Amino acid sequence: MGTITITNLGKAYKQYPTRWSRLAEWLLPVNKPRHQLKWVLQDINFSVKPGEALGIIGINGAGKSTLLKMITGTTLPTTGSVHITGRIAALLELGMGFHPDFTGRQNVYMAGQLIGMSMEEITGLMPEIEAFAEIGDYLDQPVRVYSSGMQMRVAFSVATASRPDVLIVDEALSVGDAYFQHKSFERIREFRKQGTTLLIVSHDKQAIQSICDRAILLDGGKIALQGEPEAVMDYYNALIAKKGNYNIEQVVLDNGKVQTISGTGEMEMDLAVILNSEGKPVEIVNVGENITLKITARAKASIPELVLGYIIKDRLGQPVYGTNTLHLGLPLKHIEPGERVEYTFSFPANLGVGSYAVTLALHASDSHHAANYVWKDRAVIFNVVNINRPHFMGVTWLPPVWESKRS
Repeated sequence: MGTITITNLGKAYKQYPTRWSRLAEWLLPVNKPRHQLKWVLQDINFSVKPGEALGIIGINGAGKSTLLKMITGTTLPTTGSVHITGRIAALLELGMGFHPDFTGRQNVYMAGQLIGMSMEEITGLMPEIEAFAEIGDYLDQPVRVYSSGMQMRVAFSVATASRPDVLIVDEALSVGDAYFQHKSFERIREFRKQGTTLLIVSHDKQAIQSICDRAILLDGGKIALQGEPEAVMDYYNALIAKKGNYNIEQVVLDNGKVQTISGTGEMEMDLAVILNSEGKPVEIVNVGENITLKITARAKASIPELVLGYIIKDRLGQPVYGTNTLHLGLPLKHIEPGERVEYTFSFPANLGVGSYAVTLALHASDSHHAANYVWKDRAVIFNVVNINRPHFMGVTWLPPVWESKRS
């Protein structure tokens, strides 16, 4: 079984004031150092248990790729240690180690040996690698004629031809087409069921939340937050819009879930509630029942443009439906301090049985990246039950008009 243990890991690069300083330091090692250390990562500590899936997220430059390179041994750490048990397979930079003038098949043999497989093992697995990559005759063509997606297909097929104890996947999968991404994640999920330990770096919120048990957010080369994937992704979503006088707060609700609230505070939400057809607040609704989402808010500063957006999420935090008043053609202009605004959105609850949460945001333009006045995850929680509809599966109710004929 595979495990990963990271202890006090750090990576720094030497920065010299002039091009001669490096030579002077090398020629006169007894003198004081002529460089300064630029820390890319510092004080990184975490462990991944056998069969666990850990997601790592962060903005570009946060240190994600450097961390993975140290874990896989392609870069040496400045401080700390990495301890891994079991056979490891890694898919980092696209086509890493592939020679452009060799054929895909020849590169398969080289890549397979680099991850510890023998020539006999690779030969035995070659039919499966060919079948999974699905690039046809291109496997016997030079890699230089491959598209980036074809390189990724071959690289992933080799790395996962034999189930590893530890699988590490970087953003390389993002270059593939939708079909192969789906196929790849299905293989990853199957490995997880069989006990493979997974470390995945991705900006894909759905991938992190659907596959991972935990997530770590890197910011400025340090761990900013780690915990349940949805809570970490919500915090990350707030962080990428942070600018100026901006607050991010996380609170634990009565049900144990973490609620993230962020923004400048220039708007304040007074009320958020689900109403039934009689205008009464409800927490339980029937499948297909007509309901209304009502929100009231008050301006605490002058707001040049106000857009309200909402997202309905399922119990795993996956978006079911979302929109905002800009897309609906209803943005408001020039809101004065103290002015109160009210929104109502009426729709049938065409949702599957289960628990749902509504995320609300008051911002400018088409997203909260421009100006986030207030963003509130889990602003409303409600449950959908099936009282009188035919049995169905899934998170949406799409009743068909059907007929059958016999002849």
